[in-house]
Amino acid sequence: MLRNSCLFSVQILRSPLFIALAAVAVTVTPGHGQTVPGVGGSLPTLAPLLERVTPAVVNIAVVSEAPAATNPLYNDPFFRRFFNLPELPQTRPRLSAGSGVIVDAGKGHVLTNHHVIANAREIAVTLKDGRRLPARLVGSDQATDIALLQIEPGNLTALEIGDSDRLRVGDYVLAIGNPFGLGQTVTSGIVSALGRTGISTEGYEDFIQTDASINPGNSGGALITLDGRLVGVNTAILSPAGGNIGIGFAVPSNMARAVMAQLIEHGEVRRGRLGVAIQDLTPDLAVALGLSDIRGAVVASVEPDSPAAQAGIQAGEVVVAFNGQPVQGATDLRNRIGLTPAGTDVTLTLRRDKAQRTIAVRIAPGGTSQVAAPSGTALDGARFREPTAEEVKAAGARGVMVAEIAANSRAARTGLRPGDMIVAVNRTPVGSVQDLSRVLASVQGTLALELVRDGGRLLLAVR
Repeated sequence: MLRNSCLFSVQILRSPLFIALAAVAVTVTPGHGQTVPGVGGSLPTLAPLLERVTPAVVNIAVVSEAPAATNPLYNDPFFRRFFNLPELPQTRPRLSAGSGVIVDAGKGHVLTNHHVIANAREIAVTLKDGRRLPARLVGSDQATDIALLQIEPGNLTALEIGDSDRLRVGDYVLAIGNPFGLGQTVTSGIVSALGRTGISTEGYEDFIQTDASINPGNSGGALITLDGRLVGVNTAILSPAGGNIGIGFAVPSNMARAVMAQLIEHGEVRRGRLGVAIQDLTPDLAVALGLSDIRGAVVASVEPDSPAAQAGIQAGEVVVAFNGQPVQGATDLRNRIGLTPAGTDVTLTLRRDKAQRTIAVRIAPGGTSQVAAPSGTALDGARFREPTAEEVKAAGARGVMVAEIAANSRAARTGLRPGDMIVAVNRTPVGSVQDLSRVLASVQGTLALELVRDGGRLLLAVR
């Protein structure tokens, strides 16, 4: 079972702790480690390195809303009227904890996971020296599980962001975080695998797998190399019972850096689009296409009038390189396109049979940028995005897609679902997110939403 490694509650169940010691032979990078006297020689230590980098790893406390536990009878209007019961709150405060990494001391920027701060009402950061600072959410991206916070700068320590593309399986790494709310903890291991996909329900995946112990509460913490550089943001574990079994995952630092740049600039991730449907190049496909190498992404189809169509890309071609870097498969190419800002010019190397060509193409807006509903409206808690060409074709109409709905929000209680397409509000057509925002801001009272859901139309009244 895959579990996000975020602490689920402040309540800790006490159980006996069994501590085992193990000796691990490591090669200490000169200048960052030291040796200490030992019986029969010297023993390696990472203490000097950790003294330098651990002040950059912080604990994050989050106050969010959770459904209030009530007897089902209390939800029956007749029962409530008969016994003259007062209105009960629908939600209750919930305190959870995670970890974060200071990546810019001058600006007070702290990287963490989206799931650590999702639905947060209050966020506080505790530094290693005991200081507790309120944090502001700069932006968050659910698809990559990355969020960026900002705290008051001043006497902060930041971690240098390393190049995760240079990692190799077998490299030594350290995981630093706040497991089970115990406080800052350091564990060690190696890079067990690279480019892991299919781990979460979201599509932008390129996880680093490590056997360094990662447990609930480590989410958002640092995965560093032995030279003290941040190469990953710890995010999830594979566990049948909620504890560590030696299989943990981290978002690569290069992906986190790309997301962070867009969060700083836009407050959200504005994904790029090429306009192609792609699939992995399997051995059978490689034989059918007359190729000897199975690395790359096969172009299955090309959208009309898309950047790919304008650049002359054709179905059946194989994308083997993106900006000169080899493409390993469809997921790799999708990640690179989706994390490239719209308007950026890139080069693609394509292969058909034995012929190879390199073309320039400009990445278009991806249509997946999400916008929150205006605060205070009946749809508060919902986020919307523009539909894709496929969604417009399937619905037979153009509208605004419901991207996500925060749990226990006003929008969640209306009956609206993620995946719904809103085509009109109070009989006023809405063809874009801007149209919807304008109509919601101007309408008072009950909203009549015309939706397309599962291929059918329905009318939803929202008060």
